Amino acid sequence: MIQGRFVLFILGAFLSILAVAMAIPALMDLLYRDPDWVYFGESAAITGFVGILLTLGFWPEGEPVFEVRETFILTVSSWVTISLFASLPFMLSSAAPTFTDAFFEAISGLTTTGATVFKDLDYAPPGILLWRSLLQWLGGIGIVVMAMTILPALKIGGMQLFRSEFSDRSEKYFPRVSQIASAILSTYLLMSAMCGVAYWLAGMTPFQAICIMMSTVSTAGFATSDLSLGYFDNMWIEVIAISFMIMGSITLLLFTRFLQGDPKPLWHDSQVRVFLSVIGIATVFMAFWLWWTDQYDSLTSVRYSAFTVVSIASTTGFTTADFNSWGSFALIFIFLLMFVGGCTGSTAGGIKIFRYQILFKAAKQQILQLRRPHGVFVPLYNDQRLKEADFMSVLAFFALYIFCYAALALSYSLCGLDVISSLSGSATILGNVGPGLGNQIGPLGSFGELPETVKWLTIFGMLLGRLELLTLLILFTPNFWRT
Repeated sequence: MIQGRFVLFILGAFLSILAVAMAIPALMDLLYRDPDWVYFGESAAITGFVGILLTLGFWPEGEPVFEVRETFILTVSSWVTISLFASLPFMLSSAAPTFTDAFFEAISGLTTTGATVFKDLDYAPPGILLWRSLLQWLGGIGIVVMAMTILPALKIGGMQLFRSEFSDRSEKYFPRVSQIASAILSTYLLMSAMCGVAYWLAGMTPFQAICIMMSTVSTAGFATSDLSLGYFDNMWIEVIAISFMIMGSITLLLFTRFLQGDPKPLWHDSQVRVFLSVIGIATVFMAFWLWWTDQYDSLTSVRYSAFTVVSIASTTGFTTADFNSWGSFALIFIFLLMFVGGCTGSTAGGIKIFRYQILFKAAKQQILQLRRPHGVFVPLYNDQRLKEADFMSVLAFFALYIFCYAALALSYSLCGLDVISSLSGSATILGNVGPGLGNQIGPLGSFGELPETVKWLTIFGMLLGRLELLTLLILFTPNFWRT
């Protein structure tokens, strides 16, 4: 039997926290004398009332038996319910003209996708801008905690590897899950403070620094201007953004161990080394293309190349230039980077580097086995032996990812989108990247002019990619609901 009482209790606790968070943009609007503070107050009252009602009404009696099925239900229902109530300020303030747009913006923020339906951000109320960034910041830490504590237990797409790697090895530091979450939050707060101060020193106003900081460390991509970070045209701001986008794409628990006086895992983690190598090689190729085609001088080519590569590969989605004008090679290159993603246990979306590593090891083992049929080959990942179940889990994830990508692209095309928008849109949404290719949803475009059906497909795609596919899709199987 499903422990619905405890699920509703947890949802109530989450909504209560969300209501408190709504007070922050309300205070910002009061500071700037903007009348929108009323809408945040009303949203906080509604959200807090429902949250407290659920918490008190479904207070668990005794210790609940929480099994795998309840974990799937709680994970999905949390993201959907929080997104629903997070959209209230957008609806009540009329910042979003329809419920679809409000829900789209809220779920894009919480999933750290960064796709937006808003325009004229330069003239938007400060509370709305701060709320968008705050949703991404909250979503970022929620994603990391989910990746470190929930997905390994559910064995989603090879994530069981990190149950042993992070849970078992961390026992001497963090004997309980709550302590792991607390340590990760402390690191996240420290990283956020460093990023915000760096932006402020580089020339941003305190308000801009706070908003952009929250979008950077969460590798999300919402900005305070329609031109994204290109609005500042400041090389030092771009260097800071590159640094913290990379940090946000690396397993946060490794930084936690670094702060605990154990830097070895950070330097020796194979995922980190491969991710940094991919970024470095891609930056060189892109910079050479921009310079060779006489689009920029050598220094500017490196500047734009490094920023764009890191932004797309880390699934952040910030832009400083319109890469639609860079030529076919650059567009295909950027399109492929949308499938990369960062390291597991980070705020980044996408397929994740470790799955590519395991896929490569599976292919290598097959090739060696063909050459020496009687040979015994033991594949290792971060010094632990890979089992057949690990390979099968990752291969199943890749197959399902390709299927979902193709289905989403076909659905977009059926709704009237052009080929480039359909192919790049499905890639950027499943990978939680943000901007796509083409004029409509490209770096200078918006999802606001898309048909309602496309927006709901995009909402489903963002949630699907953020929850690692299987967490959401399993709810649509009849066997899941059978006792």
